[in-house]
Amino acid sequence: MIENNDGSAARKRLAAQQAELLNALLANGPAPAGFDEQRLDVERRALLSKRRGIVRMLGPGVADELGDRFRPLFDAYAVEHPRRAGSRAREDAASFAEWCRAAGELSVKRKARWKFWQSN
Repeated sequence: MIENNDGSAARKRLAAQQAELLNALLANGPAPAGFDEQRLDVERRALLSKRRGIVRMLGPGVADELGDRFRPLFDAYAVEHPRRAGSRAREDAASFAEWCRAAGELSVKRKARWKFWQSN
């Protein structure tokens, strides 16, 4: 059987380009060649807003305690802790809460409030 080196090389190039785009969107990396920086910035903000909303949903007690400080604190956290492949939303929410506690923005850790759909 003859291996298709052209196809393999094309898949590798595509994977590298996809990784570069994800880095630009999720980790505030440079815009890949051929992409409009303004359009990438719009998408970055949309993805950050989505991530912030999920963390708020998963940790309502944290969001309530932070009040108006939630958004700027989460945005600062997100810059320092970009999402990585394989990371989980619940881990992200827990990491944000710990980050806030370490910064003195949250009170000492309280017993977690479980959502009704979570098992004990």
